[in-house]
Amino acid sequence: MQNKKALGLTLVITACTFWGISGLFAKGLFNVSSSITSLWVTQTRMTAAGLLLVLFSQLKGDHPFRIFKSPHDAWVIFSYGIFGLVPVQFAYFMVVQYGNASIATILQFVGPFFIIAYQAVFRHVPPRRIEIICAIIAFLGVFTIATHGRFNQLAVTPAILLWGLISAIGVATNTLIPQKMLREGRVPSLVVTAWGLLFAGIVLLAIHPAQPHVPNVPTVWVCWLGILIIGTLLPFQMANTSLRYIDATTFSLMDAFEPLSATIGSVLIFKLHMTGADIIGSLLVIVAVLAINIRIPAWHKSSR
Repeated sequence: MQNKKALGLTLVITACTFWGISGLFAKGLFNVSSSITSLWVTQTRMTAAGLLLVLFSQLKGDHPFRIFKSPHDAWVIFSYGIFGLVPVQFAYFMVVQYGNASIATILQFVGPFFIIAYQAVFRHVPPRRIEIICAIIAFLGVFTIATHGRFNQLAVTPAILLWGLISAIGVATNTLIPQKMLREGRVPSLVVTAWGLLFAGIVLLAIHPAQPHVPNVPTVWVCWLGILIIGTLLPFQMANTSLRYIDATTFSLMDAFEPLSATIGSVLIFKLHMTGADIIGSLLVIVAVLAINIRIPAWHKSSR
């Protein structure tokens, strides 16, 4: 039993670390050429990952094409892709492009508080006192990062803050839209993620079919494959496998490894300078989110 729990912890820690590292690969891509955009990264990653996961789910025996027998299920998954996965991924990469992977992950990390707000407003589920306190602490942390502790000026651009909060809202919609379907077990989580990614990628390609001139150099394709494999396919499988050995609460508490890996990688690889205020703000966000994150289903991570 202990060996299985250790295996589960190893898998989920590795998965969360890989999700954090994916932002570093994206930053590496953006540093190669200004012609490489967040939209291109999102389009290609979603489409490729969606196709591969649909194929994998078919080989696994999950019958992915069965969703088209239920227009309602197909529509829910389509909505999940457009209103959940697109903001989670596109807005996140926008922050990475114009900021860094560390702040992108930290800002996205406050997504659970938007879930609590939604439940309070639309489902009339009042937040607990601890959730209100944690929300105040988390947004104080974001404010501290955004100002570097100098409360009379912004240290990051308003665009970075806006895209970061959009990505956090995406975490909420990414969790809430397929929640009932997944809870009832009508459609396997792998199938939901696979089609959600593919639908979103196809729609983005249809909206903006023109593709940028991407330099044909090894760095580009190494970073792109890193985003696809290390940032998507491997952590998805690891995260789902880990839930066989650990519970969702333990899984959620390991979330902290995502912003930690993104921050450490940004400092070591891209020489990101973090002030004392940045470190304090990041810790405030991480601690506050971990305190309430045990209420958020673990499967929302599968589509980062």
